[in-house]
Order: sequence, then structure tokens, then C-alpha cells
Amino acid sequence: SPMELPASNSSCENGSLISLYCSSQKVLCQIISDLQPEVPSNVTSNSWQERFRKNYSFYVGLGLAILSSFLVGSSVILKKKGLQRLVASGATRAVDGGYGYLKDSMWWAGFLTMAAGEVANFGAYAFAPATVVTPLGALSILISAVFSSYFLRESLNLLGKLGCVICVAGSTVMVIHAPEEEKITTIMEMAAKMKDTGYIVFAVFLLVSCLILIFVVAPRYGQRNILVYIVICSVIGAFSVPASKGLGMTIRNFFQGLPVVRHPLPYILSLMLALSISTQVNFLNRALDIFNTSLVFPIYYVFFTTTVMTSSIILFKEWYRMSAVDIVGTLAGFVTIILGVFMLHAFKDLDISQSSLPHMHKNPPATPAPEPSVIRLGDKNVLVDNMELSSTPSPEEKPKVFIAHS
Repeated sequence: SPMELPASNSSCENGSLISLYCSSQKVLCQIISDLQPEVPSNVTSNSWQERFRKNYSFYVGLGLAILSSFLVGSSVILKKKGLQRLVASGATRAVDGGYGYLKDSMWWAGFLTMAAGEVANFGAYAFAPATVVTPLGALSILISAVFSSYFLRESLNLLGKLGCVICVAGSTVMVIHAPEEEKITTIMEMAAKMKDTGYIVFAVFLLVSCLILIFVVAPRYGQRNILVYIVICSVIGAFSVPASKGLGMTIRNFFQGLPVVRHPLPYILSLMLALSISTQVNFLNRALDIFNTSLVFPIYYVFFTTTVMTSSIILFKEWYRMSAVDIVGTLAGFVTIILGVFMLHAFKDLDISQSSLPHMHKNPPATPAPEPSVIRLGDKNVLVDNMELSSTPSPEEKPKVFIAHS
């Protein structure tokens, strides 16, 4: 079918290249003369869907990302409560291979809340770039840390609270300097990107590393080292982000009338997303069953964000057109997040609160005098001992001389 260019398009200059798609065929055309089509006065240049996508799609993705962070942060608390009730009942713990949490209603409430958060996150990736959506996951750190201190009675000292605020500040900096991803509008373009040699090598490396961690490292060190289960969840999560973005693109192309049903990539992405989510749920439950919630989630966020950023850079070529200021700002924001998580992890056992901070006083209060010891009259042994001690001269005291006159 012929392709109509919008009237407001001013980027079609001489020598420009345009990719046209007809079914599964791709045609590359070069413009040899300026395109200035005349549009009748009674025809609008863009439909309302196109205007909405250009003006408000970013804010829709931003709102969905914030909603997702709130739901995911709350789901961790609900799942932790379910796992605690499982331990109290004497059933086999999740870390030992037990699946008794599948019968607990509280755990299912947390699972459904997390599923709703992932759906919102899925929609956010369809409207906004991955490097904008992923850093906003730091909000879920703040939510889970605050909720765990109230509902799970887990200690969160003053430095931990400051670490949460620093994570949010770093995420804000990353959003401000977020790179613009390469424009990919069809599932066919997504398939061409995933066939890139660099991304294939990166995906194979992640898959092999994950298999080694699951079958070799986790049985030996998983219950002693907090990083083992979290790294597995993070590496697997690197596959869920392109899968979510590709499926969102598939749904959008379906309503645009493109033949996406006959393309094999949507089915591959669906299988990839299902396997990654199930693996993440399994190993995240093991980590939550052993370690503190206020530690598991921040560390998971750092590793997950690192793998997603690396995957997005390789797959979508996001940093190729960035300025030096945006690159420095993105890296500075990410380092700020890491410092915030370090404060959460390194000083978790210190009893530091606002009341324990040193106060500045011009006249410090005098030290109260020690209370005199009170001896009960009924304790005769103590009285006798005190009398003997008082009558015994001190070695430093000179003997007293008494003269008797007859």
C-alpha cells in the first residue's frame, strides 16, 4: 500500500533515507527532491492518536513507571509476610526448596500486586525509553524500606533513610540526562536489532553466566552470600526488558494493521518473558527468605539497572548520539544510586537515629552527682564490715598520737 507522509514532516531533505515496510519486506528509499505535499484545507495534518503519542506518551510512561514502583515495593512486603507465616507454621522454607508459600493467601496477594506492577511496567516500556523507566525503580526501594520498618519491624536507621533519598536523587538525575533510544516502531525492526552480532554475543554471555550461577554457585554459596540469588535475578531480568518492549510494540502494530501474527518474534519474546519472570520470582523468594528486605531490594535494583542499561546500550544504540554532558550526568546519577545503596548495606547494624546525633549547646549540662549508696540497717554483716574498714587507718594517713596526763 502507498505510504503517505504527514504534511508537517520537515526532515525529508535531499539525500535522506526512508525505510518502507510491506508485509515482511523492507525497502530502503532515498529522497532525491524535496517533499512538499499540499494538503487540502479541510484535512487535518495529524490524527488525534498521533498528536497524543507525540505530546503525552512520555508522561504516560512516566506515570506508569511510578505506579509500577509503588506496586512492586508493596508486593515485597506482602510476600515477606507470607514467607514469615510459612516459617512460623513449621513448613519447609523456600530456601530449602519448599513451595508451601503457594498455599498462603498473603503471598498470593504479594504475587498479584507484583504482577500488576509488572503490567504497569510493561506499559511504561511501550510509551517511554528503557533508560527512563528503569531508573525510576529506585522509588520502589524507598517504598519497600519504609514499609518494612513499619510492617515487618525491620530496623532502618537514619543512614538507611538517607540512602533511600540519595537513590531517588540519583534516579532523578538519570531521568534528566536519559539518552534518546533509536526509533523502532515495528516488530520487524526489533527483529533486525536482535540479530545484531554484538547483542547475540552479550545475550549468550548472560545466559551462560546465569546457568553457572544457578547450577554451580547457588547450591554452595546461595544461603551465605546475598549477592548470589540477586545476581541471578538481575541477569535474567536483562532479558525481560527487551521482551516487554517488543511485546508492547507488537500490540501497537497489531492495532495498526501490520501482519504481526505471522511473525515468529512475538512468540519468542512471550516465552522469554515467561521464563525470566518465573525464574526471578523463584530466586527472589529465596533471597527474601534469608536476608533482610531492606538489603535485598536495593542491591537487586543496582544490579538489575546495570544489566538493563548495558543491554539497552547494545541493543538500541542509545548512547551513540548522546552529548558528553548527558553521558557524564547519566553516569553521575548511577554512581549516586550506588552510594545510596552502599549506605543502606554498610551501616545497617549501627544504632543511629535522629535523637543520637550530637547537639550543639553553649553550656553543656553538668554531670549529675552519683547517688550515695544506702545501706540497710538490717544487714549487720555489711555494717560490721564498713565499721572495720572505717576504723582501719589508710596507709597514706599518718598514725594519730594521743597523750594522757595523770
